[in-house]
Amino acid sequence: MKKIILASGSPRRKQLLEWAALSFEIDIVKTDELFPPGLTTDEAAMYIAKNKALAVQQKTKNDEIIIAADTLVILGENIIGKPVHREEAISMLLALSGETHRVTTGVAILQGDKEILFADSTEVQFHTLSVKEIEFYVDQFKPFDKAGAYGIQEWIGVVGIQSINGDFYNVMGLPVSRVLHYLKEDFDSPLNL
Repeated sequence: MKKIILASGSPRRKQLLEWAALSFEIDIVKTDELFPPGLTTDEAAMYIAKNKALAVQQKTKNDEIIIAADTLVILGENIIGKPVHREEAISMLLALSGETHRVTTGVAILQGDKEILFADSTEVQFHTLSVKEIEFYVDQFKPFDKAGAYGIQEWIGVVGIQSINGDFYNVMGLPVSRVLHYLKEDFDSPLNL
């Protein structure tokens, strides 16, 4: 069985791979999340994901499969990152309130010289949220490690999201069914069933 390494500290990505009954280890190398100007949002997410995977691959054996991802929240033409503090989180959610935005996750799967890069996008429509609702969410859930300042699997997803068009798990941080498909088809890595 080939060893699979998740190059992410995200508890959501870890949970999704556990739900998929995949056997894996976690290894993280701190990398910046910058990308060259001129890239599309899909290209930017894949570029960041590949850098995360390469950083871990440099310290592993050549036959290990590395999975890395990066999730971007895009409102109009603007990428909304992770909030630094409470006020920024509230401001981000006020901007998303009543609007449709896009969540794009770039994924890199590497093994030796072999690589699969892809991006998955999901449209998310928020109901109009009150300031009180947004402040409650930010104060209770402290979404400072999440792009766009929210987790769809949390209270705000249950209360505030009107609809999504695309993969729910992509919004959580990993289009896990596509990852599993590539592991099975391109890396000959059977699921642990």
